[in-house]
Amino acid sequence: MKTIQTILIAAALLTQSIYLLQAQSTEGTKFWLTFGQNGSNPNNIPDLQIRIAAKDHSAIGRIHFTNLGTYKDFDIQARQTYTYPLSSTEATSVYNTTMGIFNKSICITSSDPVSVYAMNQHPATADATNILPVTVLGTEYYQISYSCISDRYGVVATEDNTDIFHNNFHIGTLNAGEVYYRISTTGDMTGTFISSSKPIAFFSLSRGFGINPLSALDHGMQQLAPINTWGKEFFVPVSHIIKDHVRIVASQNGTNISQSGGTIHPVSGGQTSLTNLQAGQFVELAVPLSSNGCHIVANHPVGVCTYLWGGNNYGDAAICWLPPKEQSVKSALIAPFIPNPPTNITAHYATVFTPTATRDNTKVSIGGGAPTGLTGGVWIANTASGMSFYKMPLTNSIEAYYLTNPAGLLVLCYGVGNSESYYYPAGFAMRDLDAAFYANDIHFQDLKDNSFCEGLVEFRTEIEGLHPTASDSIMWYINDVFVTSQATWNKTFENGTYEIKLVVRYENNTYATLTGTLKIQALWIKIRNVRY
Repeated sequence: MKTIQTILIAAALLTQSIYLLQAQSTEGTKFWLTFGQNGSNPNNIPDLQIRIAAKDHSAIGRIHFTNLGTYKDFDIQARQTYTYPLSSTEATSVYNTTMGIFNKSICITSSDPVSVYAMNQHPATADATNILPVTVLGTEYYQISYSCISDRYGVVATEDNTDIFHNNFHIGTLNAGEVYYRISTTGDMTGTFISSSKPIAFFSLSRGFGINPLSALDHGMQQLAPINTWGKEFFVPVSHIIKDHVRIVASQNGTNISQSGGTIHPVSGGQTSLTNLQAGQFVELAVPLSSNGCHIVANHPVGVCTYLWGGNNYGDAAICWLPPKEQSVKSALIAPFIPNPPTNITAHYATVFTPTATRDNTKVSIGGGAPTGLTGGVWIANTASGMSFYKMPLTNSIEAYYLTNPAGLLVLCYGVGNSESYYYPAGFAMRDLDAAFYANDIHFQDLKDNSFCEGLVEFRTEIEGLHPTASDSIMWYINDVFVTSQATWNKTFENGTYEIKLVVRYENNTYATLTGTLKIQALWIKIRNVRY
């Protein structure tokens, strides 16, 4: 008989209150969106559709049409979806065809976090996009498009008295719900800088574009992420089509890019080198299916869109925002679009990508069913990036697909058919990567979702545009007491509550402050005289 002496087991909970007090993602409780012209006839209104998915909690909400002053209420159970096809009157009220400022928007509100998607579809020309919540919207964007005819974008104001700028030129002042719809007079607007005085929702809305010269033109619709969420490392999975294309846009001068798996594809307005790109310049890559994906690394944050190539039964071109690896999530609920007939789209897929070492931990639950491994495809590994991707057929048009992997994943969705396709990102984070700090390698906006044992905590910063020489370029405080000016440091914390403040000085001599509350609480469990 042996006696185990008294054992003390300590567990710690680390939470925080920093910036917006929560981790940022594509889920939210308030969204703004608009639609652009699809096809050559502005009077031919397409089928417009909204799809909403609730992940962890049921939700009730409202779809409000600002131009009409009408609304539609919805009620969604957890792990379920709600689909709303717009009536012809509703579609007309949000469909932009001429340049200017109009009240053609939709505001979606929800009691609990949901994911929102939208589709603009004619037979033989369609596209879809995810919709970003207002909590992650920003004031600085670059247009990323791919236009053969009439490139366009749409800006939706989320607050009154919002000034809008096109390449730093003032183009209008919008109130909440108003839309500025821009039509290019010079062709492709990729690399155009759009900024605002208050947060806006920004949509790339090409009337029609094509990459494969043998394919017809297709609508391009994608909400783009603000610059502060752009990253430096990307993995580009490849669809089952012959090859995909990628556009990479620089946010800063002196951007250098390295890549493995693609080749530079010269296009009008694009660069032919991956070195010394200036802000707003872009380079395009062609990524063949045989490459097993493309790995991209940049020295400054870049914005990336990936495109279906199109051709024959593979559909036409479609655009998709590509999140950086830094924006992975542990779970995603996707609601595949199955367009209302008539449609040429016959096959639908989710492309799931995750670290190769932990890819077998990826699970899917359909309609709230038991989690299982992915089925219908095979994992494809990319050695250079350490990532693998899986093309999973989406055959259930009613239920939502709940995907999980503790090591993180990203999800893109696409559908193809004869002369028609769509492509959009379905699950990713929207962390602020422009000015951030990390505790034990956990991004400050994710700390509330992670636990740490009390003891040593290591801090580090990742700041773009930091003042290179000022002695106060970085200043850390604990409970308003100055600690250090080092970019990385560590400290042993005992039980208690600590206010952590990081003050940053940028190269233009402006300041930013990140503050939060660090709580470390130990739970002691005492086990006495356990015998066996």
